[in-house]
Amino acid sequence: MNPLSDAIAAAGHANAWTYLALFLVASLLMVWRLEALLDHGLEGTALGTLVMPYCSGLGNLIFVALTAPRKDSGAEVLTNCIVNNVTNLTLLLGLPALFWGLRLGGAKRAGGKKTAAGAKAAVERQISRLALLLTLGAVLVFASVTWALAADGMLDASDGLVLVALFLFWQGFHVFDVMKHNLRQRVRLGPRFVFDVLLVLGGAYALYVSLDWLVAWLMAQEGGFVSAKNLGWLSGWLMVLPNAVLAFFYAARRRADIAYASQVGDGHICIPLCLGLAALLNPIAVPAFFATGLGILAAAALAHVFCVLAASGLPRWMGWPLIAGYGWFLAAGLM
Repeated sequence: MNPLSDAIAAAGHANAWTYLALFLVASLLMVWRLEALLDHGLEGTALGTLVMPYCSGLGNLIFVALTAPRKDSGAEVLTNCIVNNVTNLTLLLGLPALFWGLRLGGAKRAGGKKTAAGAKAAVERQISRLALLLTLGAVLVFASVTWALAADGMLDASDGLVLVALFLFWQGFHVFDVMKHNLRQRVRLGPRFVFDVLLVLGGAYALYVSLDWLVAWLMAQEGGFVSAKNLGWLSGWLMVLPNAVLAFFYAARRRADIAYASQVGDGHICIPLCLGLAALLNPIAVPAFFATGLGILAAAALAHVFCVLAASGLPRWMGWPLIAGYGWFLAAGLM
């Protein structure tokens, strides 16, 4: 037990709805303060690919830690990861695209007049698009490496080490890129940045408390769909809820760069990091639907690459094929 759980129990509200609400509130708190980081030295692409994934994907990392003591936890973590990744790149980008479209870049100025500010903004949009393409390319690399490592039907400790090392190299590249950007723009991370980080850590603590209780509660359920046998699927859907908030919030604000990068970058937390950590702790037997899931994930990433190159974003009509791909994934995994 911990102080927050003790307080909830003392108030007589220790139930699944309370802890689900706590999970959502903690996630929204983190998203709220992450918005402020745009003013503290993190431009949109860096925020989407470096900072937001750790917060929206923190639940997945906590899930790995909570299930680690169980020797058969690898199957749940693997299902959790593939559900998270496929949902991000299909459903959570397809639905906002249907409502608003995900067009990278702002509207053109009337009369076609070029200004210094407009030229600078155009260069920033091009850089953002190139960064997004690089991130989508990383999805293809991670999916390919994971497929190759799992070709023998198992992910063991050596496979996990490869996946974690691959993730650390990728994140090191992004840290260097952000430092280079801030140096060129003469941006300094001041006290407000530290304050926001502390608030995000407070949200992370509440996230841990809620997931700890919810996982224990699910493990105690024996009958029906909402039970221990579907822990991987249920936890995967639970943990994409913050991602859904990010996708719809930034798509509605016409910040397709952050909506896009947050969903793609969040997937990197699951594959390769969470999956690699789980394989380091316990060998994972790969289920049959995993290859199908990786195939749908790779196909979705390729579709996004094509749309970014050809249409500077995701047209509304592309929402339908992405949602259909998610339906195929559900049928392959659940039926």
